Amino acid sequence: MHLNELAKLLKITGDESRLKILCVIFDKNKICVSDIASDVNMSIATVSHHLQVMSKENLITPLRDGKKICYQLVKNSFVNDLKKFVCKYK
Repeated sequence: MHLNELAKLLKITGDESRLKILCVIFDKNKICVSDIASDVNMSIATVSHHLQVMSKENLITPLRDGKKICYQLVKNSFVNDLKKFVCKYK
C-alpha cells in the first residue's frame, strides 16, 4: 500500500461516527444497517451513508439478507490493524 492510499483510508476511518460503526461491526462480524443504527444511536440514513463510503473504499462488504442489507469487514491487513488499534480504545 502506498502512502497516498493509506492517507485516504485514515481520513475515511478518522471520522468518529465511522469509528463507532466499525466498532459495532468488529464486535458482530456481520450486522444489518438497522441493528448498527440502533447500537450507535444514529438514524438508518446516516449509518447507511457512512457504510456506503466505507464500502466504496473496500473496508466493508455489503451482503443482502432477504430485504435487509448487512455488512461485514473485508479481510485485509489495514482492516486487521485498524481493528486491533480501535478496539484497544473503545
